Amino acid sequence: MKTIETITGRLALGRSLFLAAVCFALSTAAFAQAKHTFGWKGRDFLLDGKPFIIRSGEMHYPRVPRAYWRDRFKKARAMGLNTITTYVFWNLHEPTPGKFDFTGNLDVAEFVRQAAEEGLWVIVRPGPYICTELDFGGFPAWLLKDPDMKVRTGDKKFLAASDRYMKAVAKQLVPLQINRGGGIIMVQVENEYGSFGADHEYMAAIRDQIKDAGFDVTHFTSDGPGAKYLDGGTLPDVLAVINFGAAEGIEKEFDELDRRWPDRPRMVGEYWTGWFDHWGETHHLLPPWGGNDKRKPADVPAEGIDWLLKNGISFNLYMFHGGTSFGFMAGANSNAQMPIQPDTTSYDYGSPLDEAGRPVDKFFSMRDVIKKHFPNETLPSLPAAQPMVEIPPFELTEYADLDRLLTRPVKANNPPTMESLDQSYGFLLYRKKIDRAASGKLTFGEVRDYALVTHGDRRLGVLDRRLNQRSLDVNLNAGQNLDVLVENMGRINFGPRLVDDRKGLVGPITLGTDTITGWQVFRLPMQDFRPLRFSSKRSAKTMVFRGSFSLTATGDTFLDMSGWEKGHVWVNGHHLGRFWKIGPQQTLYVPASWLRKGRNEVIVMDVGNPKSTTIKGVKDLIFANL
Repeated sequence: MKTIETITGRLALGRSLFLAAVCFALSTAAFAQAKHTFGWKGRDFLLDGKPFIIRSGEMHYPRVPRAYWRDRFKKARAMGLNTITTYVFWNLHEPTPGKFDFTGNLDVAEFVRQAAEEGLWVIVRPGPYICTELDFGGFPAWLLKDPDMKVRTGDKKFLAASDRYMKAVAKQLVPLQINRGGGIIMVQVENEYGSFGADHEYMAAIRDQIKDAGFDVTHFTSDGPGAKYLDGGTLPDVLAVINFGAAEGIEKEFDELDRRWPDRPRMVGEYWTGWFDHWGETHHLLPPWGGNDKRKPADVPAEGIDWLLKNGISFNLYMFHGGTSFGFMAGANSNAQMPIQPDTTSYDYGSPLDEAGRPVDKFFSMRDVIKKHFPNETLPSLPAAQPMVEIPPFELTEYADLDRLLTRPVKANNPPTMESLDQSYGFLLYRKKIDRAASGKLTFGEVRDYALVTHGDRRLGVLDRRLNQRSLDVNLNAGQNLDVLVENMGRINFGPRLVDDRKGLVGPITLGTDTITGWQVFRLPMQDFRPLRFSSKRSAKTMVFRGSFSLTATGDTFLDMSGWEKGHVWVNGHHLGRFWKIGPQQTLYVPASWLRKGRNEVIVMDVGNPKSTTIKGVKDLIFANL
C-alpha cells in the first residue's frame, strides 16, 4: 500500500508540475500573441485602456551573446522591470549596400519574441542614427564613401539609404507590434536630434519613413531636457521624452517638458544609471558630472527611480545591461582638447547587471525601490548564476608578421581613406619604397586614428590622434620600405564631427618640405588569418601571436591582458575586441558559448611589441589605468 501511495503521490506531483508548466506556457503565449492595445491619454500611458507606468531597461542584442538573451530578460523581470528597450544597429544589419543580415546575434525579431515570452514589452529605437557609443553612431561606414553625402539631413541620397534600411527592419519587426499580437509598444523617431541640429523637415522625413514602413504603434522622440534640445529634436505630433542622468535636482529636469506639453505622459527615455569609458581616462560608475556626490553609486540611481515612481513617471534605465562592444563595434567621442576619445570595448556602463550579466549593488537597490512602489506584484526569483571559470596562465608561442595578408595593393599618389577603399573597420598599411636616403620631420596632415611607423625592421614611432600627434623625426635609408600601419579606433558617434570622420591618413604627407607621393595601400580588415604562417621564431616584425588553453568545463571568463601593449584578441574565431595598456579596461569578456571543452585557440594582434606574451582567465573585470 505504501508503495502504491508513493507512486500515486509521484504521479500527482508530476501531473501538478506538468499543469504548472502548461499554465506558464499558455500565459506567456497569451502575452506574446493576444492583441493588446497601447497608447496614451493626458498624463497616462494606457495598456488595454488602463494607466501603465513603463519600467524599462535598455539592453542591446549585438552586445549580449544570443545564448544569454533569455537569462538577461529573466533578470529584468526579477528586478521589477516590465519592458526592454533596444536600438537597432544599421551598420551591423547592412554591412554592404543592399545586403542585409538578421541572423544569429543580429536576429532582432527573435530578441523581441523572447522578451515577450518572458513577460516583457519592447520599445524599439531604429534610428537611423542611434549614437550608443557605436562606430559612426550606428551608420554604416559605406555612407562616407560618397564625399557629397550629408548624413542626418534631408540629402536625398541619405534618405534613400535610410528608407531602404527602415523597410528592411520593418519586415522583421512590424508583425511583432502590440496591435498585431506582439510585444512592441513604442518606436522612436531618430535619436537625440536636438543635440545635433534643428532640421524639422529632416525629422519629419524620418518619422514618415518609420510610419510608411508599417510601424503604427506610438511614436516618440528622445532628447535632452533643455529648451535647445527640445526645440531642435521634437515634432508637434510626436510624443516627446527626455534623457538625463542620476543626479540631484531631478524634479527640475521636467520643467521645460511640462511647460510645452502639460497634458502628455512624462518619461525618462534614458535614465543614465552609469556611464561609458574612454581609453586612457577614468572608469565610471555614474555620469561624470556628479561632482562630489558622497552617496554610494548604487544609491544615486535608486533614489532617482524612487522620485520618478512617486510622481507616476515612466523610465528606461540606460543601461540595464550594457554588455560588450565586441569586435570593432566601439565608437568614439571628441571635445575641444582631444580630436578623438575612443570608447573601450567593455560597455559595462556601471549597469545593474555587469558586463557578464551578474547583478551588482545597483540591481538590488533599484529592485527594492520598485518593490516598495508595487507591493502587490510578486517578482520572479533571480535565475541561477552563470558559471565562471578561471584559466591558468598560458603563453602564446607561435608568431607571425602581416606580410601574407598584404595582397592586391591599391596604388595612389595621395593616401586614400578606408571608406574610399570599401573597407569599414580594421587597419590600412600605407607603403612607400624609399629611393634615396633622407632625413627630417615626417609630417602627416592627420592620422585617423593611431599609426605605427616603421622603416624596414625599425620601429620609428607611433602617432596617436588623441594627443594631436602628426609628425616624427626620421632617418630613412634608400631601398627600404616606409610603412605606416593605421588603425581605425572607432568613428566619432556624437556631435558635429561624426559627419566626416573618415579613417586612415588624411591630407598630404611630407618629409621636410617635400611631399611624398606614390603609395601602395593594403587593406587589413583582420577578418581572415588563414593566410598567415606561424613559426616558433619571433622577429622584429612580429605582430600576431597564437596559443591555446584547454578546458574540462566551459564558463564565462575574462582574459587578463594587462601584460600586453595594444591590439585585438580572437578566441576560437570570435573577435573579443580591443585592449590597450593605458586602461582603464584591462580584461576582455569571453562568454561560455564561445568556448569549448578541450583546446581553445587564441590569436592576438599587438602593434606594441609586447614583452610578455602570457594570458590568464579571471572571474572579474579589471579596471586600472597603467
